[in-house]
Amino acid sequence: MEKQMELLERFTTGDVEAFETLFQQYQKNVYGWIVRIVRNPTAAEELTVETFWRVYRSHARFDATRSFEAWTRRIATNLALDYLKRARNEVEFTENISFESPTDPATRQDTRKQIQEAFNQLPPKLRLTATLALVEDVPYEEIAESLGIPVGTVKSRVFKATRLLRSKLRELGGEL
Repeated sequence: MEKQMELLERFTTGDVEAFETLFQQYQKNVYGWIVRIVRNPTAAEELTVETFWRVYRSHARFDATRSFEAWTRRIATNLALDYLKRARNEVEFTENISFESPTDPATRQDTRKQIQEAFNQLPPKLRLTATLALVEDVPYEEIAESLGIPVGTVKSRVFKATRLLRSKLRELGGEL
C-alpha cells in the first residue's frame, strides 16, 4: 500500500516512469471497462489510449490519496459516453444479452434485432446505465462510482431505461 502511495505521488509530480507503471497496471481494466460500454473493441482501444493521454495530461490535478482506478475509470466512462453520443446508431448490444427466448431460431433473431433497435433508441445516458446494469450485470454501486452519480440516480436511470425499452419493444412488436 505504501509503495502504491509513493507511486501515485510520483505520478502527480509528472514522473514518466510512474505513469508507465500505472499504465501497465490499469490498461487492461480500463480497456475492459470501455469495451463493456461501447461494445466495439477497435473503438475501445482508441478510447483507452485517449483515456491515458488525458490521465497523463491531468497528473497534477490528481489527488494521490484518492483511488487512481476510480479516477481513471471516470475519465474512461466520460470518453465512452461521448463516443456513444457520436456513434448513436452504430453500437450493437446483441452480444451477451441473455433473455428467455423461443426455441425457433428465426423468432430469436427477430427478438434480438428488436432489442438491439430498442437499445439504440435510448438516450445515451440511459443506454450506458442500462447496458452496464442489465446486460453486463455491473453492481449499481460500481456504476455510480464510475459515472460520478449517486446510486439512486443509477436506479432511476435503470428504471427509466427499462420502461422505455418495454414501450419501444411494444411499438416494434416484441416484448421484454
